[in-house]
Amino acid sequence: MSAWSASSWRNRVMRAGVRRIAAASALAVCVVVLCAFASTQTAAKPDTKQAVTCGTCHAGVVSSYANAPMRHAMEPAETNPTLMAHPDLAVQQNGYSYSVQTKGGVSTYAVSDATGTLSLPIHWVFGQHSQTFVLEKDGKLYESLVSYFPREQGLGTTPGDESLKPKNLTEAMGRELSQWESLSCFNCHASGATKGTQLTLKTLTPGLECERCHAGAQQHMLDAQNDNFKTVPKSLKRMSTGEISNFCGQCHRSWETVVRNHWKGPAFVRFQPYRLQNSKCFAADDPRISCLACHNPHQQVNHDQAFYDKKCLACHAETHVASAAAAPGAKTCPVAKDKCSTCHMPKVELPGGHALFTDHQIRVVHAGDAYPN
Repeated sequence: MSAWSASSWRNRVMRAGVRRIAAASALAVCVVVLCAFASTQTAAKPDTKQAVTCGTCHAGVVSSYANAPMRHAMEPAETNPTLMAHPDLAVQQNGYSYSVQTKGGVSTYAVSDATGTLSLPIHWVFGQHSQTFVLEKDGKLYESLVSYFPREQGLGTTPGDESLKPKNLTEAMGRELSQWESLSCFNCHASGATKGTQLTLKTLTPGLECERCHAGAQQHMLDAQNDNFKTVPKSLKRMSTGEISNFCGQCHRSWETVVRNHWKGPAFVRFQPYRLQNSKCFAADDPRISCLACHNPHQQVNHDQAFYDKKCLACHAETHVASAAAAPGAKTCPVAKDKCSTCHMPKVELPGGHALFTDHQIRVVHAGDAYPN
């Protein structure tokens, strides 16, 4: 080997060694940097997964539902906007004086006569607009004999209690609720208030949460936290119109419930599923007459009468306009094509309720017609 060749070989070896040393140093630096990065990333992550709620995936629906009537079926007494806006309510009736006073987030219901005064704290307020108080005395539950009505912005006799003639302060305070009534009332106005045939009032949440209508929602959230989306609650949209009517009728009263109990008269106009099924056009398999066809339970009720016109015209439309959608035998209105519900779903004064209710029994209404049962 020549001197030049030997020198070149040594130089090549030396350069290769330098490169290996440099590469090893660079690798060490990378390892240190990566370890430091991984350490910071590990520290940034919590030890447990973030809790999943309905709002995690359904933020829009949850936000809208916060203002929906069912979410406020029961108002917390301590933050009740109605009682806070009317802190000193009073009325006299049947020889008794009633008052509902609110101060510092505490509301008190009191009834007085010549013998004295019975005063109780208000824990449960049923209703968002018209409000009735459920009171507890000696381990028993009572429906307050007076309620708040927004139309008068004052107190009046609770609907259905007009015929009661109290003989003492306890009877004047309220009507004792049976176990069945208590379960029914709390089950339809609150969440977590019942377990089987037992009341669990210490665990209740005012108003209806998602689980009340979407059975299995709690389990679904727990599973979703572990990336398991197989336990999705059944969609109400997949129910038939008849099934939806009975489903909503659990609280709003179904046709079968009203008929079985022989309830008749304008006092039961507020039971919408029953009234709707009384309609000649009701069909248990037609989604156009379903409760969900007109009302989104996750939103506030739309009080614009024109909003419902397209719902009516989905069946009762001109043949040349919607022949494919029109139900067989569905007639068109010769009078108008707008604000249909103002004529065919009249508002009825609820006896003792200090309010008008839309009658969901769809029909042709003539002036002077008696209320149809």
